[in-house]
Amino acid sequence: MSVQELTGTLRAMVMRYSPGERIPSSRELVERYRVSPVSVSRAVRELVAEGVVVSRPGAGVFRAEPGPAPAVRGDFSWQEVALSAEAGAPPARVVDASGVLAALALAPPEVIDLNSGYPHPSLLPERALAGALARAARRPGAWGRPPLEGLPELRGWFARELGGGVTAAEVLVTAGGQSALTCALRSLAPPGAPVLVESPTYPGLLAVARAAGLRPVPVPVDADGVIPERLAEAFAASGARLFVCQPLFQNPTGTVLPVERRRAVLAAAKRAGAFVVEDDFARLLVHADAGELPPPLAADDPDGTVVHVRSLTKAASPSLRVGALVARGPALARLRSVQAVDSFFVPRPLQEAALELVTATDWPRHLRALARELAERRQLFATALARHAPALLPPRLPRGGFHLWLPLPAGTEPAAFAAAALRRGVALSPGSNYFTAEPAPHVRVGFAAAETPAQLATAAHHLAGALDSTS
Repeated sequence: MSVQELTGTLRAMVMRYSPGERIPSSRELVERYRVSPVSVSRAVRELVAEGVVVSRPGAGVFRAEPGPAPAVRGDFSWQEVALSAEAGAPPARVVDASGVLAALALAPPEVIDLNSGYPHPSLLPERALAGALARAARRPGAWGRPPLEGLPELRGWFARELGGGVTAAEVLVTAGGQSALTCALRSLAPPGAPVLVESPTYPGLLAVARAAGLRPVPVPVDADGVIPERLAEAFAASGARLFVCQPLFQNPTGTVLPVERRRAVLAAAKRAGAFVVEDDFARLLVHADAGELPPPLAADDPDGTVVHVRSLTKAASPSLRVGALVARGPALARLRSVQAVDSFFVPRPLQEAALELVTATDWPRHLRALARELAERRQLFATALARHAPALLPPRLPRGGFHLWLPLPAGTEPAAFAAAALRRGVALSPGSNYFTAEPAPHVRVGFAAAETPAQLATAAHHLAGALDSTS
């Protein structure tokens, strides 16, 4: 009996049990069906991922309690066209990591870091993470090979976080958000194809696209995010079958896509027969005063238009490189294959530690503390800018993420301003890194990587001096 046949047999057997009732042990199943323990383990693991059973270490495996009604299965037939679309002769691949390397550069101790893409260690749950890693290392099988798709329990956690009827079987565990983006772009578009991106956008996305031989095509954003009319025009003009966006607290602008635009974006993609890669990088970086967040685009997407990317890294630790890809239909199989070829799997100890961290009682407390700290730092920094350099203050402050997109006066060159700021002891990111075409005069500054909140007021004073010297 194959593993697939055994899984079907066990699924039918479990359905006859009452919710919460214990099913026969692995030893009993081995004897009953005359299969190997490995086959039983794989079949049970798949049922855990499907939500049919739950595994309780030391107690056994039980029929799962009924969950929310599954989402209506949509029409995936359009994906066959999108996944097989051919492009012209592919261009040479360009590996330009300058924007990524600039964001990852470590500022010297004497410099106030407003450039980093990660919060200061004092804002991260290092003690909780150390405990989670220690507990994970003691788990039975913690150093064994995990399933290629990821631990079923961790996939289930990501699915519940996303909502919208997404199941664990539709989740792939990835080595952080950057790895997930790389896998998504290489899976969903052939070399030489255009890929629509927000303008401005995250430099790491531009680097991934170019390294994959894709052609980034900019779609402008305004104060409410990507402009749906321009998106529809870009689909029509380019023939693109892929759009990558950050609907929540976009990097670098901090915008949140309103409900009407969310619907329009999905409608434009469906008309074009295209995928939308939703990089939901900032959902765990919400500020305490943000109010209710809109659900992910993927939560209301029965047809598999959206491929969802999420990561624990920024809210937990730069070295906890654990994230997730969520997809439906044939796209999921394509993503799984590309990830397996690229990296086999995410190391099991890291997955076990992530699971220990996010299921512990300390995790919600950490997120609440982080939300308060981010809101306080944002407001402190904005107040200091208003006092020392009001020309730099953006018209709207984001309620999530950890950066501000500062406008520069006309005629001020972003790279020159960044250099002047660095001479005064402040590291920031020039806005030119965030554009595929002609850049607007902006710089991105972060308020989470500074060692103390007091440094933010000092930084604002130094930025005023940099502005005076370059205007």
